[in-house]
Amino acid sequence: MSTASVLPLFHVVGFSGHRQLADQAAVAKTIGEVLASLRHEAPGEWIALSSLAIGSDQVFVEQARELGLSWHAILPLPRAEFAKDFSPAEWNTVEQTLAHAEHVRVITENGTREDAYLDCGMETVNSADVLLAIWDGQPARGKGGTADVVEYAKSTGKPVIIIDATTLAVRKENWDRLMLKDHSLAYLNRLPESSGGWGDNPFKAPDYIFAFQQKCDFAASHGAPQFRRLIVSTVLLHVVATLVAAAGLAFGLHVLALPWIKFLCLASALGVAVVLRHHTHSNHSWVRSRLAAEFCRSALATWGLPRAAPLFQDLDLPGVYGLTRSLHILHSRSANAQPVPMEEFKRIYLEKRIDDQLAYYRRQEGRALPLFKRLKLGFWIATILALASTAAYAVCETWQLGAPEWIENSVFYFLPISLPVVAASLISLISINDLQRRVARYREMHAMLAASRGQVVFCQTWNSLERIVLKTERALLQEVLEWHSITSFAESH
Repeated sequence: MSTASVLPLFHVVGFSGHRQLADQAAVAKTIGEVLASLRHEAPGEWIALSSLAIGSDQVFVEQARELGLSWHAILPLPRAEFAKDFSPAEWNTVEQTLAHAEHVRVITENGTREDAYLDCGMETVNSADVLLAIWDGQPARGKGGTADVVEYAKSTGKPVIIIDATTLAVRKENWDRLMLKDHSLAYLNRLPESSGGWGDNPFKAPDYIFAFQQKCDFAASHGAPQFRRLIVSTVLLHVVATLVAAAGLAFGLHVLALPWIKFLCLASALGVAVVLRHHTHSNHSWVRSRLAAEFCRSALATWGLPRAAPLFQDLDLPGVYGLTRSLHILHSRSANAQPVPMEEFKRIYLEKRIDDQLAYYRRQEGRALPLFKRLKLGFWIATILALASTAAYAVCETWQLGAPEWIENSVFYFLPISLPVVAASLISLISINDLQRRVARYREMHAMLAASRGQVVFCQTWNSLERIVLKTERALLQEVLEWHSITSFAESH
């Protein structure tokens, strides 16, 4: 497997521990041994995640950095408020350490201090694959203590490594739930390299990330199973079978070919249904590739921003967590290394992202709307004709009015049976192709993008530009997630 288009796998070890330590050197040694064993146990790169309180937190950060692990800081309060928990000398040390953090996240902007510390501990657990804790086994001495964090981790099934604060004995809990590999990311990494989508790397992301997006996009575009067309074919085959049967009954046709035609239509429809049922794997691969391609597209579109946009924050979709984590960490590492002038970023974003998406939604609406109108018109025509033929039959039967045989056969017998089936099939095709929702959604997205375009053009500061870009990308991601939900449900039934 070529590494030219491979994303690295990241694991996160979160930390919680007491401020007061009986033997800090011994605790440091034990933490270092545990971290070293984690690195050998699971492939990929381990990221350390913790706050920076006096005591265990600072020991953990020191050991992680000595082992060469990247460290992400998670603070319970804004820096000015967090500083109140330290003496001036202690805070000076904290600030010097924070300068080495690869990423700093503040959890609580308001609320009580105890709530902030509890929220920080819980979010550490949520963001980690493993929680490492220095705990004496005693209840928390205040809200947000280590006991609360450990209890929360165990209640959610998170793998936990507990180092006894007194004896330094190490024990593991929920260890069978540790995910050593990300099979979805591994599948995407194995996709063959290809080119497609953007012809160049407009947002100046690292080449291997751009190549990864290109191969996911290529795999999704060329491996898309024709599920809707297959489902449509089953509907049409059933309609043909019904029309053949209705014609035989209405016109008294006793041709040997008719029952065989009906049989072949129904057998073909059954065959298509079997094919659909046995192609769930190809469907899953297609959805996974398309989802990855669009997530990468959004990440790449924000690559020129001064900092990594929290595009995927609070997104907990199975199968993409390894991908989104990798994209965010890689962007965090390169955001400051490759600054892009704001006017250049605006130009590229408008041309390669907003204008590209505007053209896409215009094309999609241009395809969906005429088909929707034709199918809807056909439904109304078939329904009205069915009503008219049925009413004519009822009137003639009620008042014993005579009619030519060909009118009786076609208008009284054939059309009342066949036209409702045709009308039902037309409305089914609208539903199968999701045309009504798609047309409305395309128009909504077009309006949103047009508004975003005007806002981006006017932006004069990075902060305002970042807010608009983030809002736009999240709207585009929401559309992708909505498509994912509809597609996954419709094509699994």
